[in-house]
Amino acid sequence: MEKEVVVSEPSGSLSSDSRAVCHVCQKQFSQYTCPRCNSRYCSLNCYKRHSTRCTESFMRENVMEELKQIQPDDETKRKTLDILKRVHLEDETRFDEEEEDVDAIDSMLSEKTIQKVLSGNEVRLEDLSPEEIKQFQRAVASGELSKLIQPWTPWWTAPSARTISLSQEGSQLVMPLKEHEETTFCSSSSSGQDFSQIPVGPESPLPPLHQLSRIEPSPLLSIHLVDILFSYCFTLRLYNGDWQSDALGGAFVVLSISKVLGDDGRPETVAEALGACLEQACSSVYRQFGGFTFGVGLIDDILCLLSLGSNALVCTLCDLQRLIQTGERMLKSEKIGKVKRSKDSQKLKSAERKVYFLMCWVHEQPDEVWTSLASIVEVEKASILASSNGGEPVKAARKREPEAKVLIEEV
Repeated sequence: MEKEVVVSEPSGSLSSDSRAVCHVCQKQFSQYTCPRCNSRYCSLNCYKRHSTRCTESFMRENVMEELKQIQPDDETKRKTLDILKRVHLEDETRFDEEEEDVDAIDSMLSEKTIQKVLSGNEVRLEDLSPEEIKQFQRAVASGELSKLIQPWTPWWTAPSARTISLSQEGSQLVMPLKEHEETTFCSSSSSGQDFSQIPVGPESPLPPLHQLSRIEPSPLLSIHLVDILFSYCFTLRLYNGDWQSDALGGAFVVLSISKVLGDDGRPETVAEALGACLEQACSSVYRQFGGFTFGVGLIDDILCLLSLGSNALVCTLCDLQRLIQTGERMLKSEKIGKVKRSKDSQKLKSAERKVYFLMCWVHEQPDEVWTSLASIVEVEKASILASSNGGEPVKAARKREPEAKVLIEEV
């Protein structure tokens, strides 16, 4: 039986049901009834406390009833389905690409070769089986291996390149013993070789030009420098900064791009030098490495090097000299005929002498020379871009041969 509290009230007051005590707090008269369990309660707090299961199921049923009343139209269903299909397709494509990359690398090399790589041993192309060589060449042609190569940052774009210091004679400055030990420790503790580090200058002082030649230096040396800088930047970008991996191949790349070093050319204008280099860089041999756009970017590299001043240019030419010298040493171990070896060796020695002479000349020039030269290169770059037709390279400007005079003319 319900417990009732009898109080005095005037006639015509509330019924006995309204005087029932709240079933939750047992203190107040109940004013409400739960629609699910008919429990009496006096306030919202008592309703929440009277039965958690009852209130949660009540709210859940109300929400479900509301959702049933919301009927999406066909357009909404179609859009939702398209979104779900697109997300599912993107996930499958991404997963398939990741699997293909892993499978391509795994299937490319045998277990023996993989173990050799993991052990840190050098793997040459001759060490691969014929099937592995074919798979490797396909991976190179398709560009799969390019994903594994970390992009190279040229050393001349680093902020430290603007603070290169050399002695008055153009050689390396003497490094304190403590600093040398710290540098050696850092280089030995690093996980890999840093190909973006600034190349060091000459180990010995550079002699004056009058000791190398009694003839006055050619006024075209600054133009020849542009030609050589183009070939140097091209080679380093081609080898991702690591010319040490194939110094002989890198040396012949330099000779193939530079008319001054490779063909004993003597361009007389900056336009002629840049045009010849661009034409060679955009040839069928190197077209796959970027073509005309890549060649124009190398002109920006030349402008950057010229802005660094004489010390940076000396270090650049010194690095190029080391590249050619290393190529000469590697040539001696190549299995080629004596005639070809002698001819290639002569080309490399001639190029190395030219680079050394130009290095000595650069060391004696004031920085104003490079500012003026950079201005000319900038103008020629704008001219090349304006003259290019749909991205095609501008052919080298060559000296026109004078037209032959007519000795006999018809009347």
